[in-house]
Amino acid sequence: MVVKVGSSSLTTPQGVIDVDRVDALVDVLAARRRAGTQIVLVSSGAIAAGLGPLGLSARPRDLATQQAAASVGQGVLVARYTSSLARYGLRVGQVLLTADDMMRRAHHANAQRTLNRLLELGIMPIVNENDTVATDEIRFGDNDRLAALVTHLIHADALVLLSDVDALYDGPPSRPGARRLAEVRGPEDLAGVELGRNGAAVGTGGMVTKVQAARIATGAGVPVVLTAAAHAAQALAGADVGTYFHPGGRHPGTRLLWLAHATTGRGRLLLDHGAVEAIVGRRMSLLPAGVTSVEGEFAAGDPVDLCGPHGGVVARGLVNFDAGEIPGLLGRSTRELASELGPEYERELIHRDDIVILESHS
Repeated sequence: MVVKVGSSSLTTPQGVIDVDRVDALVDVLAARRRAGTQIVLVSSGAIAAGLGPLGLSARPRDLATQQAAASVGQGVLVARYTSSLARYGLRVGQVLLTADDMMRRAHHANAQRTLNRLLELGIMPIVNENDTVATDEIRFGDNDRLAALVTHLIHADALVLLSDVDALYDGPPSRPGARRLAEVRGPEDLAGVELGRNGAAVGTGGMVTKVQAARIATGAGVPVVLTAAAHAAQALAGADVGTYFHPGGRHPGTRLLWLAHATTGRGRLLLDHGAVEAIVGRRMSLLPAGVTSVEGEFAAGDPVDLCGPHGGVVARGLVNFDAGEIPGLLGRSTRELASELGPEYERELIHRDDIVILESHS
């Protein structure tokens, strides 16, 4: 089971670790461990925990100060977990990840191997984004998405998202008459639901990121429970608390889930209508003849966004050529290119096994 807890559930608004809250969460996790469940904890709170020691009254806006706060706070956070779990004879292993670790297949495999080995050794992994080195270009953006990807990475059976809100509501919970959504079976259950985009003062998330994380996990066949940290014991025991997101998909290949949710396009290829139909409708490879223009700087092997004639992203794929090579290939058949440039050019720009569909239209 993967359990994710947000900053606001662990710290005071002043950026001080709330020892009682951490201990209460650890009590629940330890009880679940004793019952035989392996647990990976995805914990926010490093930047928040660093605010107090640095004398900051609010989360800094500039990246350098955020990284400094994370550097100080990560040690504080893990030390607190280590001390609290030691009460139960449990040991902690720290795993810091960036989105880049998920984008590069070798790093992705290493993260998977490390987490699995920690679990085999009876150690509880504490996962967080590596905020000390992550830049805007390689950030997950929030630990909700990271938790969903870790869930898939270790083939977990469930994901529990703990927040300062006890469930998903059809509008702001403070609004009179707001109704708790006990279950979400599919996108139709979210029609008309207002999702807040802003998280707590010490965090980065919001309800929208939690629903996006639930979509990633349930799309991979994993059920998700969203509730408040105060209800963690009931949630982990399967009680009717929070919001339960039913799994709606089959477990896809790690490669495609990684490509869809753990990468961002390093560039764009604009396709004509025929190429969009071939890619989306018939799941074919992308050939140079169907591409009208190329944007951005990227190297062979990088993820790029595939866009329809009007610019909408329809898919993402791992390209076989550098950006600088592609303009000379556009609109030409692979046979023509091979006869003129050599046999290495008789191949697709992107193989169908390296393409994930993001939309069904252009």
